[in-house]
Amino acid sequence: MKILGPNEIGKGILVEYDAGYINPMDRRNLDLIRENKTFLDYSKPFEFYAVLQKYNTANRNGRVYPEKILKREADNYKKMIDKGVALSELNHPESSLIDLDRVSHAITEVWWEGNDLMGKLQLLPTPAGNIAKALVLSGIPLGISSRGMGSVKQLGETVEVQDDFELLCWDLVSVPSTPHAYMKLAESKQFVSSKDYSKINGLITEIICNATGVCPLC
Repeated sequence: MKILGPNEIGKGILVEYDAGYINPMDRRNLDLIRENKTFLDYSKPFEFYAVLQKYNTANRNGRVYPEKILKREADNYKKMIDKGVALSELNHPESSLIDLDRVSHAITEVWWEGNDLMGKLQLLPTPAGNIAKALVLSGIPLGISSRGMGSVKQLGETVEVQDDFELLCWDLVSVPSTPHAYMKLAESKQFVSSKDYSKINGLITEIICNATGVCPLC
């Protein structure tokens, strides 16, 4: 099944790079940052709150997710959370399958605030999760992007997602499509300056070594 491009009609994989965003100044995120006195303490989960997606709002791809459909899929996703299988990846694969080798985080809660679908995300101690953590610690912005399968139709001036849509996950991506569709927790004093890119490889190596005991880049 192919990935549908912007304003493309038909059935396929729907990838929305501007599905949601994280606000580092949200009180809940500030509280989590304060609770974690050091982000290199692997006994504590690295968590944050985010806007995952919105209904009845046109995205960058020109698609609109109706309220009824997105609320239904959010309810279905809660069942995955209850089973502990609400996993997502670092970067979007060109597939409808969740690749366990690329899993970086789990979503542990979802709820509605107006037309915003909110979520609580936890980075996992996997290679991809550790890389994501290292990037965040370096002040590198990461986008939050939805992935699903279904059909879209042209309805007037709107490209609308149809009732056969199935939500798969919300991935972390490297290139946000809008200024708000990314997470950047650099406001915390625990983080390295976003301009200090020379430390990224060292941080990734250190985190993977400490978390796994294997230091392939050392």
